[in-house]
Amino acid sequence: MKQRLGKNIDLSPGPRRDLWRTSHGQTYRFARFLVLAFALVFLMSCNATDMTQPTKTPVISGPPANTTYPMPPVKTTSINNMGWTFSDGKRSLFSEYKGKVLVLDFYATWCDPCRRSVPHLVGLQNKYTDQGFTVIGLHVGGADDEPKIPGFAKELGINYPLAIPDEDLSQFLLSDNDGIPQTFIFDRQGMLVDRLIGFGPTSGSVIDEAVETALKTTP
Repeated sequence: MKQRLGKNIDLSPGPRRDLWRTSHGQTYRFARFLVLAFALVFLMSCNATDMTQPTKTPVISGPPANTTYPMPPVKTTSINNMGWTFSDGKRSLFSEYKGKVLVLDFYATWCDPCRRSVPHLVGLQNKYTDQGFTVIGLHVGGADDEPKIPGFAKELGINYPLAIPDEDLSQFLLSDNDGIPQTFIFDRQGMLVDRLIGFGPTSGSVIDEAVETALKTTP
C-alpha cells in the first residue's frame, strides 16, 4: 500500500528509496565539499607559515635597478636608541655618533660582494678618519658565521670596527630588502644621505659622492 504525506510526496517503498538515495547523495556531496574546503584552508595556512620561515640573507652581486638613489631622510628619533654590540661586549647607540659621518655596512663573511666592497670602505676610513668619519661593519651572516669574523677582518685588513646589530635596527633598516651588502651613509645630523644595495662597478663612486656630501654638513 502506498503512503502519502501531504499532497505531492509519495512515500511508497519505491519512491521512498529514491528519496533516500537523493538525500544521501546530496549529503555525501556536501560532506565531500566540506572536506575539500578544509583541506584547502589547511594548505593555504601551511603555505603562509612557510613563507614566514627565516631564510639565509640573500646576496646581491650588483646594485639592482633603482636602488642606488638617495632615500628620504630617516628621522633620527626613530633609531636613536637602536645600536650594535662590539666583540668586547660594549654596546653603542646610533645617537652617540651625532656630529660624525657614519657609514653602516651590513655584511657576512660568506658574501662575495661584501668582500669586494671591503677594500673601498677601508680606503674611506683611511682617507677621512680625521674628519669625523667612521665606518661600522654590521654582521648579519648568522650565528654560525660569527666565529669567522676575526679571520675575515684579518684577511681583508679591516681598519674599522665590526659589530653585531640589534635586531630592531636590522629590521628597521632592512625591512624592505634584506639583500647584502647594504651600505647606509648618514650625515652629521644623523640624516640618511644615501643607501646602496649590492656592490657593482659603479658602487664605489656612488658611496664616495654620498660621503663627500655628508662631510659638508654641520652637526
